Amino acid sequence: MNIHEYQGKEILKKYGVAIQRGIVADTPEKALAAAKELQTETGTKWFVIKAQIHAGGRGKGKVKETGSNGVVLAKGIDEVMAKAKAILGGTLVTHQTGPEGKVVNKVLIAEDVYYPGKSEPKEYYMSILLDRATSRPVVMASTEGGMNIEDVADATPEKIIKEWIDPMMGLQPFQARKVAFALGLEGQAFKEMVKFIHALYAAYIGLDASMFEINPVLKTSDDKILAVDSKVNLDDNALFRHKDLEELRDISEEDPLEVEAGKSGLNYVKLDGNVGCMVNGAGLAMATMDIIKLSGGEPANFLDVGGGANAETVEAGFRIILKDPNVKAILINIFGGIVRCDRVASGVVEAYKKVGNIPVPIIVRLQGTNAEEGAKIIQESGLKVFSAILLKDAAAKITEVLA
Repeated sequence: MNIHEYQGKEILKKYGVAIQRGIVADTPEKALAAAKELQTETGTKWFVIKAQIHAGGRGKGKVKETGSNGVVLAKGIDEVMAKAKAILGGTLVTHQTGPEGKVVNKVLIAEDVYYPGKSEPKEYYMSILLDRATSRPVVMASTEGGMNIEDVADATPEKIIKEWIDPMMGLQPFQARKVAFALGLEGQAFKEMVKFIHALYAAYIGLDASMFEINPVLKTSDDKILAVDSKVNLDDNALFRHKDLEELRDISEEDPLEVEAGKSGLNYVKLDGNVGCMVNGAGLAMATMDIIKLSGGEPANFLDVGGGANAETVEAGFRIILKDPNVKAILINIFGGIVRCDRVASGVVEAYKKVGNIPVPIIVRLQGTNAEEGAKIIQESGLKVFSAILLKDAAAKITEVLA
């Protein structure tokens, strides 16, 4: 589960991570009030106005309607309302949103932390995530903060520092010092970075997070270490242990069809193709998408109905898939292990009749327990549903209906 920058910062603050302070607002008037409050609390004279969407690249992104960047600087309190108005309610397009962009419902009014002092501010990159190859958390850091880490990895991979952590031992003091040394820090800034890394790891473990990414981590001109940005991904499978975190979910940032599928207990991911997929099991779903591509089609979605495929789940699957106007055919691929194929076939027929007026052909491939009985039910239904036993038969039928 992704959360917004302002939410991530509040969580990090609770774990002792030093952050750039800010106040969230959803109208230009509230943005001005937030700036006044922030000025009173911190003394800041300049303000950073940051669009709050679940995507990176906001600073370089553009709001379609106004041309404003997603992150802008107000050089005085009198500029805050106008600059917030140019972002709020607009559609922000970044390299991560795609051309359709995302609507900005909130902005974060943040303090200026790039103030002059005894040294120049310096930006770093830092993240903690699970390295699945080693089954260990890894701290990743770089002196090239503020940039896309993917670009750094491609052009200068030697500038990425990695420190793997034994999950039984946890982050050791020497490891935090090792990362801070590798970043070239010394004196007070070195000490602050060591504390920052320990607090960040405590938050990562305490929240059952999948990833924390802070880009940039800022060394201020007076050697403070602050999280200027925050990208947090929480493990959905652990949310039962963190009921308070479930409240942070912003459904408006998610694909409406994926939200609808979740309510029906379905795993759904929209893709860009023309053949809808409905399967039971993630592995079978991957194989089904391969078959679709080999037959000349493109998968329009990943939809896993799980082990209990029945009339209700199939009906929900139909309704979700058919909301995609690009779908020209639907392939239902069910392996009857726990669930019997004849029951699935009856469910397909029942669901088809309930949905009614399905404008695209449906290929049903059933294999496993009572597969032949299931195929017979499909064939005798009188509906625009085609039965297949082997994957190659399903592929051939897809080729035929798309021709």
